[in-house]
Amino acid sequence: MGRKKRTLPLLEKLEIIDIAAEGKAIAKIDNKVVFVTQAVPGDIVDVQVTKKRKSFMEAIPVKFHKYSDIRVEPFCEHFGVCGGCKWQNLPYEEQLKYKYQQVIDNLERIAKVELPKIDYILPSNKTTYYRNKLEFTFSNKRWLTKEEINTQDTFEKSNALGFHVPKIWDKIVNINSCYLQEEPSNTIRLEIKKYADENNLTYFDLRKQEGLLRNVIIRTSTTKELMVIVVFFYDDQKIINSLLNHIADKFPEITSLMYIVNSKANDSISDQKVICFKGKDHFFEQMEDLKFKIGPKSFYQTNSEQAYNLYCKTREFADLTGNEIVYDLYTGTGTIANFVAKKAKKVIGIEFIPEAIEDAKVNSEINNITNTDFFAGDMKDILTTDFFKKHGNPDLIISDPPRAGMHKNVIESILKANPQKIVYVSCNPATQARDINLLDTNYKIVKVQPVDMFPHTHHVENIVLLERR
Repeated sequence: MGRKKRTLPLLEKLEIIDIAAEGKAIAKIDNKVVFVTQAVPGDIVDVQVTKKRKSFMEAIPVKFHKYSDIRVEPFCEHFGVCGGCKWQNLPYEEQLKYKYQQVIDNLERIAKVELPKIDYILPSNKTTYYRNKLEFTFSNKRWLTKEEINTQDTFEKSNALGFHVPKIWDKIVNINSCYLQEEPSNTIRLEIKKYADENNLTYFDLRKQEGLLRNVIIRTSTTKELMVIVVFFYDDQKIINSLLNHIADKFPEITSLMYIVNSKANDSISDQKVICFKGKDHFFEQMEDLKFKIGPKSFYQTNSEQAYNLYCKTREFADLTGNEIVYDLYTGTGTIANFVAKKAKKVIGIEFIPEAIEDAKVNSEINNITNTDFFAGDMKDILTTDFFKKHGNPDLIISDPPRAGMHKNVIESILKANPQKIVYVSCNPATQARDINLLDTNYKIVKVQPVDMFPHTHHVENIVLLERR
């Protein structure tokens, strides 16, 4: 006989007292923390526990006895089901407050170092329609709302084009209107779905690995260029040509219309061939007097306006005189490297992805920047004593790693190189704080600047200036 499943408790009239680092609300009962979704500080709620551990519980609200005075009405119809914009029920000023506190808490509790006065978080000028890239997924398994399930109607067409439901890998929320990317993003997505439904095109089944339509990626630029990439599961030229011609006719403003045939099990396109159907295979982003070439696979910060503020603050912290050798670690397509190059003697950019390094070289060429060098490979393998001897010891290191932070071998290489200054840009203050703790023997924090790149989410970017002791 199998073990009987434990019944998890219903907790009544809990007061939400704070927000956790991951964006969930916090309540306490008998000195045990309860993480609650879709609640804000000041709410008084009954919650159903969904997970019970020794030191904490996770729960969902089932009844609100009192709504918080700071709570605001979410503006999106998909709030609470779609995985994005989870903080729409919090005023923007409150979001900023909690993000700012998150940075402080991480530096105090994880880095455990002496801190200067931390500048207040830099808000995003736009709180909606701020993204320059969105990826939508086709699925024949549309997520049904509670209301739809309760009607017990049968839904013949369960096709969806939208976003994944959090923690449910094979269900997609059909998006009517998204507030993340400006028009014509919504109109293009809805037109593609309309055409697909009217022409009985098959949507991808993630479990069975069948169906034609997989993904749509829409990229916009501050230069008003527009890129659309449609991803198919198999090559049916007649249907592909017909759909893409329809999109091209309906939206003449598209400057790059491309497609991919991806027959793999996963959605990643990094290893896939991109075919240009109409227009150019790239567009340009502009930042000050610099142009950045963006291809279908190129990385570029998704909040263009705030990316500029982030890079300006990074350059300000670097405070270059023109005589410095700068190493830009995790350089991506060389955006920061090229952005600071005119104020440096030489900039060395290092990145794991070879295609990104080729983009970085092109970005230097088109901007007539001649004092940059870019290298592809694993950071911990490249940063050797011989490499420093050959290319010059860094006076300044700029590091902008992925969410996982820096490998401990990379930190050891930085400590050996012993630059005067380090500017550490991070999208995850927790791993940034962990790395700063390891650098603390030789470096002290001089300045800290949190930056909000993603309004209505718990994510926060942070820039730290470290100077040699």
